[in-house]
Amino acid sequence: MHVADGFLSTQAAAAGWMAAAIGVAIGAKTSLASEKAISRSAVLGSTFFLASLVHIRFGGASVHLSLAAPLGLVLGWGAFPAIMAALLLQAVLFQFGGLLSLGVNTTDMAFPAVVMYALCSSRIKQGRLPMLTALFAGFTAPLMSAAMAGLFLWLSNPNMAGTAALLVALHLPVAVIESVVTLFMVSYLRRHSPDVLAGE
Repeated sequence: MHVADGFLSTQAAAAGWMAAAIGVAIGAKTSLASEKAISRSAVLGSTFFLASLVHIRFGGASVHLSLAAPLGLVLGWGAFPAIMAALLLQAVLFQFGGLLSLGVNTTDMAFPAVVMYALCSSRIKQGRLPMLTALFAGFTAPLMSAAMAGLFLWLSNPNMAGTAALLVALHLPVAVIESVVTLFMVSYLRRHSPDVLAGE
């Protein structure tokens, strides 16, 4: 959900930067805690970078895969620095999103990842309906990201309320795809590398 520069008010952009700064500060403690954590952040950040390069522009934002749920389930708060680094590279190299909107874009993609981590990670680790939980996380995260992007657009310009609502609707197919991707990722990791889901 890249929001382009020029569509956000100063207040909305500042709020996004503040939230992103807090998230990155918290996430840096976990994502830089060990060589394993750094490697996982790098791999998943690169995966996010590639997945979100394929996007369809819509109004002041875009529709694309984010893989927020997989990032959140593995990295937790570490999703914030991983996503911000990927978005910064996209803004500089390909002019996707923008530098002024980087805080908002980081927040609306990383915060749902952290929410899915908080709601779903322990259930998956403990084997409480793990596959259903994975589907829920994968489906919910992109819709939450789209809703947050729409909220920032609406706060910047109330006339964009219709655009914000349509942005969420356009992410329904994305949510279905991401739910399946998250399901397969969780299924594979539970069988072959459960320590990754445990954050070890």
